[in-house]
Amino acid sequence: MPDVNPDILVWARESAGLAPEEAVRKLGISTTKNMSGAEKLAAYEKGVLSPSRPLLLKMSQQYRRPLVAFYMKSRPADGTRSEDFRNIPDRDPDSDILISVLVRNVRARQSAVREILADDETPPLKFVASKSVKDGSAAVLKSIIEVTGIKREEFRSKASPELAFAYLRTKIEAVGVFVLLIGNLGSHHTAIDAEAFRGFALADKIAPFVVVNDQDAKTAWSFTLLHELAHIWLGASGISGKVSDAETEKFCNTVANLFFLSEGELDELKITKNTSLQEAISAIAEFARRRHVSGSMVAYGLLRKGRITEETWRAITHFFAAQWRKSRDDQKQRDQDSTGPSYYVVRRHRLGRALMHTVSRALSEGTLSHTRASQILGVKPRSVSPLLSDESFGGRAA
Repeated sequence: MPDVNPDILVWARESAGLAPEEAVRKLGISTTKNMSGAEKLAAYEKGVLSPSRPLLLKMSQQYRRPLVAFYMKSRPADGTRSEDFRNIPDRDPDSDILISVLVRNVRARQSAVREILADDETPPLKFVASKSVKDGSAAVLKSIIEVTGIKREEFRSKASPELAFAYLRTKIEAVGVFVLLIGNLGSHHTAIDAEAFRGFALADKIAPFVVVNDQDAKTAWSFTLLHELAHIWLGASGISGKVSDAETEKFCNTVANLFFLSEGELDELKITKNTSLQEAISAIAEFARRRHVSGSMVAYGLLRKGRITEETWRAITHFFAAQWRKSRDDQKQRDQDSTGPSYYVVRRHRLGRALMHTVSRALSEGTLSHTRASQILGVKPRSVSPLLSDESFGGRAA
């Protein structure tokens, strides 16, 4: 098992804004006959003493850092904070705290995965940061399609939005992007509503990560994935929310829109500003269903084209949001009334085949401990082997 990096202990405490005395109190480090609590903390931070696992768990909680972060080889670079592309009015302080912790957690996992791949001398991915906004949305989408091989017709041919998303995810993970479904910090008590964030991208030449909020409607997952993938192509790490006026967000929305709907396809909808709300909702719902996209996305496209008013657009999106919440609550009730899929099936689905394959391979080669693997996968050490027992994972293309 790798040793805890003492310099990371200092960095984590200082970045949490804690002085040594305050950290000693919050961590409950007691004074003994030979050493005060402050002296013990100093010994941990100098590498003279090794913190126990219970103490590390306390540090993880008090410093708001994932456990895996303490094993990083070096401090993250100063510029690694993700840009927040969400609208300021949409931001909730409580959700922001959860999102901040989530991004830190995923960034630590990414750092660990990057170390694994770098040790294997994995070549950098040429498509990361290969484009800019100046290249135009059509050029970015063309590059994405050429690299990943995704096809609109094949996406639409799938039997459900979940299978359509799985198709995109498989293609995207095959070229080296890790796609995770995460919407909480490990329990339903820390669930982060999709209104707070839809997803985020962590651009990296070796191990780019995309996170999709699985608290969102399943019909929205694919759009978020393509939107965040556009961020990877731009080399722009960031958190995405609802409709935003930020230039990068609008650009990435356009890239995703171009994939899911061809130019002029919205013209098939005979909807004008004079169409009744009920007729508009019915037509949009059917149009979206056939294409495995969300009704809200279609409505926003009509708004941008001036086909509906902003008032109508808000009413339509409110209807679809309410409809989805009811469907989600009904599903939760059905899940309570039945056994449902096993813990490991759900966990595998959220983690993705690419991440599990990378961890499984490192374990089999003896370059990764079960403890470190558990931190990357977000499970307890004893759950690593059962989780990885279904060794039918895909992975990075050679």
